[in-house]
Amino acid sequence: MRSIRAAAVGAVTMSLALAASACGGGSSGGGSDDSPKTLTYWASNQGASVAIDKQVLQPELDKFEKQSGIKVKLEVVPWSDLLNRILTATTSGQGPDVLNIGNTWSASLQATGALLPWGTKNFDKIGGKDRFVDSALGSTGANGKDPAAVPLYSMAYALYYNKDIFAEAGIDKPPATWDELIADGKKIQAKGKSVLGAEGANVSENIHHVFVFAKQHGADFFTADGKPDFTNDKIVAAVQQYIDLMAKDKVIPAGDAEYAQNQSVSDFAKGKQAMLLWQSAAANLKSQGMSEDKYGIAPVPVQSGAPGTGTQINSMVAGINIAVFNNSHNIDGATDFVKFMTSDEEQKILNKAYSSVPPVKNAQSDPAFNTPSNSVLKDTLAKSAAALPQVASESQFETAVGTAVKDLFADAAGGRAVTAESVKAALEKAQQQMPAA
Repeated sequence: MRSIRAAAVGAVTMSLALAASACGGGSSGGGSDDSPKTLTYWASNQGASVAIDKQVLQPELDKFEKQSGIKVKLEVVPWSDLLNRILTATTSGQGPDVLNIGNTWSASLQATGALLPWGTKNFDKIGGKDRFVDSALGSTGANGKDPAAVPLYSMAYALYYNKDIFAEAGIDKPPATWDELIADGKKIQAKGKSVLGAEGANVSENIHHVFVFAKQHGADFFTADGKPDFTNDKIVAAVQQYIDLMAKDKVIPAGDAEYAQNQSVSDFAKGKQAMLLWQSAAANLKSQGMSEDKYGIAPVPVQSGAPGTGTQINSMVAGINIAVFNNSHNIDGATDFVKFMTSDEEQKILNKAYSSVPPVKNAQSDPAFNTPSNSVLKDTLAKSAAALPQVASESQFETAVGTAVKDLFADAAGGRAVTAESVKAALEKAQQQMPAA
């Protein structure tokens, strides 16, 4: 999802089944075009602030208006509000024409019937489906169905490390495994520095990390037929390993259990912590005053060996998709806007601004996306990233399990024991919150 994804708290309280029946546009995509000169656009908060996003986006929207004669009314929606806002719009039928969605929500929002399907005919209107890289298309909806959205920004997790802190601690290379990270942490702490930043109260961040740990343990949160399987032994071990980075290994500070709004990025940018696990963080760090020569970027650690497929997965396929509401009064204009935002030129401009990777193949060839840091992200997306489950209950999964991890971090920070039994109990409670099959 975003470069900055805060917790979508409370998203499960709204029924997706209700959304499916209440959405004004249905699933036909046959909205009228009786407002041909205006569009409303909900953009996700990608930069360090809403104000920065407006500075990035408004010139491009002005450019689109000059080319098309269509004025785009922009609202940048914080991640803490975005999913609830979208779900409310699907039930009321009062949504924007075009919106950004976290790519992990694609299948859940697809199930509501609220979003325009992107079959061959609609993809042809924006230049064809084959313009987009396969990894990005893999997070646009359930398998076997027309995508519910179009890839806009691609991202991957990486390990960012402070070069000065590493040098002071006598560490000459970034850790490649979790054992190495923990060992390096002891050297860093001996110099009076904190080791690794995290966002323990950020539901979405929690899901991203425990998903990766689960993959590294050879486990999935859902069975092959889409049923939740949160309490199997490998999932429990994966979640406990992540929590133990605070509870047992002490590399994540206890105070980070309360972080939910980018504080770990700020700590890293200010030199307070030696390492950070984050999605495509360069633009965010730059906006907070950290120059690129002060940090290095490396793949997220694995259990052993090097990143790859299977148990060597080290990132979820992160990113943002752009979607059109079915009940838009300007389907043609909305489709033209998607075409504009995913054009080769705009993909270069926007992804440079957000230090993300273009999901459009031609734009990826631009030299700006072949820097050492972007090479790590592109390599991760191509070789060692996996899409979160593309199931209809994905958004409920994020909230239920992400909240369970949040509570476990709170236990760790409060000095309460985090055991396999307590982890399993938290995951069992999360599974009980999932909708019945």
